[in-house]
Amino acid sequence: MADRVTVIGWDGSPLTAAARSALGAATLVAGAAHHLALPEVPAAAERIRLGSVALAARRVAAHRGTAVVLADGDPGFFGVVRTLRAPEFGLEVEVVPAVSSVAAAFARAGMPWDDAQVVVAHRRTLRRAVNVCRAHPKVAVLTSPGAGPAELGLLLEGVHRTFVVCEELGTTREQVSVVTSDKAADHTWRDPNVVIVIGGPVTSRDGGEWIAGRDPAAGPRGWTLPDHTYGGGLGEGETERLRAAQLARLGPRVGDLVWDIGCGSGAFAAEAARAGAAVLAVDRDPAACSRTDAAARHLGVQLQVVHGTAPHVLENLPEPDVVRVGGGGAAVVSAVADRRPQRIVTHAMSRDAAERVGRDLDERGYRVECALLQSVELDTRAWTETERSVAFLLSGVLPDRAP
Repeated sequence: MADRVTVIGWDGSPLTAAARSALGAATLVAGAAHHLALPEVPAAAERIRLGSVALAARRVAAHRGTAVVLADGDPGFFGVVRTLRAPEFGLEVEVVPAVSSVAAAFARAGMPWDDAQVVVAHRRTLRRAVNVCRAHPKVAVLTSPGAGPAELGLLLEGVHRTFVVCEELGTTREQVSVVTSDKAADHTWRDPNVVIVIGGPVTSRDGGEWIAGRDPAAGPRGWTLPDHTYGGGLGEGETERLRAAQLARLGPRVGDLVWDIGCGSGAFAAEAARAGAAVLAVDRDPAACSRTDAAARHLGVQLQVVHGTAPHVLENLPEPDVVRVGGGGAAVVSAVADRRPQRIVTHAMSRDAAERVGRDLDERGYRVECALLQSVELDTRAWTETERSVAFLLSGVLPDRAP
């Protein structure tokens, strides 16, 4: 095992005295090509070009001597420190940090970033990063080859965002460009880069800052909100109790894409967006689309409204993680199941309809649950019944994609 391992962050500025001292004593240096070209790297030191961080960590662990690992920005922020400290390598490290590339990007843009979401986009995580950009007004994306500004822009089709693209921060080739998301694919971008994605109103927080990222206290309290929040006129499948059960079954979360098919008043769509998920709300009724858009504005959340008739309109929508079917019946549920989301939830007003939907989901490989929900509203002044609703709640979980 290496006698000493030092991780040095580099943001393009001159190395600190501590960093130069560690490098001067190194018998092994790992880093990207531009790190290994630094004049402070000892000529006699063994050099490892960083590709797979895990492979480099294995070689560092096997080295007898003093090792240094160079990384861009702050190596403790989505950086190599996590891998090096993993139990399988058994490395204790000293860290010489630098300004993170996210902090540098926001500094170049002249913007605060304590209210931003920060995500990493690799080929395997690109879709989830895009979903965060759909759902939140300010996101910093640490990109990688094949998951850069062009790919982000292509996957955000239909959603207008502004990109601040910061290329090769801290180097003589540093460049900051501002483009709209639909134009990002028209450019060739240099790696490494950070993309700040801005969409919708970005306002200062009232009452002072206390937590980074999305403030969980923003907006009214409650997973579901009273029916009167949406101005009345909710459909039979939109009662507060049924919405609460549907949200509990689906569990929308940050990084998910939720389809709400037959969005009606927009109550479910807005509440899924309040959970931090990206939401596509679909309805064939223009008035329902307008109500959903108004509900999102009222609650200060981001979602995309799609006017069209299911199941045909679903063909060109991006892949969902979880889906609520509020209208369209068994035919729409079957079309949704063919897209293989992790979870599907819907309701039926009769047992026959519930059985038909349940059979269709079962035939498509979903594990099906059904419950008869009865809700009775009481006037607590006289303890008399004021309203009663009954519905069959159906949920399907795809076992090979759970949870």
